[in-house]
Amino acid sequence: MASHDQSYKAGETMGRTEEKTNQMMGNIGDKAQTAKEKAQQTAQAAKDKTQQTAQAAKDKTQQTAQATKEKAHDTSAQAREKGSEMGQATKEKAQSGNDNSPGLLQTTGEKVKGAAQGATEAVKNTLGMGNDDQHKDNFPTNPR
Repeated sequence: MASHDQSYKAGETMGRTEEKTNQMMGNIGDKAQTAKEKAQQTAQAAKDKTQQTAQAAKDKTQQTAQATKEKAHDTSAQAREKGSEMGQATKEKAQSGNDNSPGLLQTTGEKVKGAAQGATEAVKNTLGMGNDDQHKDNFPTNPR
């Protein structure tokens, strides 16, 4: 019976060993599942943080672009206003110059007219068509 008793004990030991192995494998599987879930949670948290950071950067970029656009618009408006002011000042200055122009043009016209009359008289005198009084004054005659 010793062999039967030994076989029984060996089977019992083998059953316990198998049960302990199954328990250990179950514990390892549970721990692996817990580690897997924790890794997924960590990855999801990192993904969420990355998305938040990307959204914040996108929002900041849009704000900066809007501020730049508004600044450019304001600068453009200021440049147009300054150009308009300069144009108005130039227009007023030109108008002031036009107000003074008639006197200048009249004086110049009189000078040109006087010069033309003088040239006409000189040509007439040269050709002998000038007034006798003027001719005698300009060209002295010798009495014979």
